Formats: sequence, C-alpha cells, structure tokens
Amino acid sequence: MPWATDYYPAAMKHLPPATRQKAIEIANALLAEGHPEGQCIRIAIARARQWAQRRHPDQDVEDA
Repeated sequence: MPWATDYYPAAMKHLPPATRQKAIEIANALLAEGHPEGQCIRIAIARARQWAQRRHPDQDVEDA
C-alpha cells in the first residue's frame, strides 16, 4: 500500500519532516517497482538520510 505524509511506516516516525517526505517518495517508487515492503522501507530510509546529508552536510539528519 502506498504511503503518504499522514500515513507512513513507524520506522519513519523519528525522521525530520523533509527527510521523511523523501523517504516516502523513495519507498513508494520502490513499491511500484515490485520490491517487498520491508525492503522498501529500509532502503528508502537509508537513501533519504543520504539525500538529507548531501542537502545539509553541517546538520545531524538522524533525528528531529
């Protein structure tokens, strides 16, 4: 099931809002490609954190 800003996996709960939104976008794209849900969540969080780190290298992007 696709995720949205108000409906997302619990594993994304502690991500900063911008990073969480990016993780949701990535996870939905992976789901559309046919990847398993659990794998989508893990990959999306990792890639979103990398995205946030590149975007704001001087800030901690792990938690809000």
